[in-house]
Amino acid sequence: MTQTGHIGIAAVSPEGAALCYRQIFRHASRLFPDKLPPRVTIHNEPLQTYIEYVRADDWEGVAKLLTRSVRVLHNAGADFVLTPDNAVQHGVMIAEHESPIPWLTMPDLVADSLLENEHQTVGILGTRYVTQGSAYQTALGLKGVKLQVPSEEDAAELDRIVFQELIHGTIKDLSKQAVLNIALAFQERKSQAIVIAASELGLVLEQITPPLPTFDAAELLAIGAVKRAMAD
Repeated sequence: MTQTGHIGIAAVSPEGAALCYRQIFRHASRLFPDKLPPRVTIHNEPLQTYIEYVRADDWEGVAKLLTRSVRVLHNAGADFVLTPDNAVQHGVMIAEHESPIPWLTMPDLVADSLLENEHQTVGILGTRYVTQGSAYQTALGLKGVKLQVPSEEDAAELDRIVFQELIHGTIKDLSKQAVLNIALAFQERKSQAIVIAASELGLVLEQITPPLPTFDAAELLAIGAVKRAMAD
């Protein structure tokens, strides 16, 4: 069997990185059953340090943490790098400039997938740093896709669910219902689909049935990484 590429994961949230790792191998076996799976190396800096930098709006600090991981991954032989963490995408844009290996990024993959499926108005689920930031607004807007964001109340609830529960691997029944209710609100606002822009929300989506098609940024990243690593 032919040798495949080497994927580097710059981990931020342990739960998000673990989900991405699992998805990479699931999609590799599904898409390329006759090939060896890709090699994957993961490196992390402390999650709490990332959170402190993000809350302080210190994207240079976030980029420095990402760059430390990239250097380790490059030395380990990774061909390219990704992070399944949506909240640090501004930092990725900075870190790309000094990276010794290419980055594969979620907002562009999401935009391409929405365009392919002809969705023009979509909602987004994620933390306040993501839903009120410009990374997805810019990537989707450049492709002609209108992005609807959660209400202030829903944004606060999503923050609580992600930071107080999901990053610790906890899922409460009330939180699952809350995520479903927020998705239903997008349906009422005539969204055609929902972008899942918090990798940890995959833990919730495994246990509920959203009312609209979902485009999970972390899963699209895993698929994109597999295709890149295993292309002839």
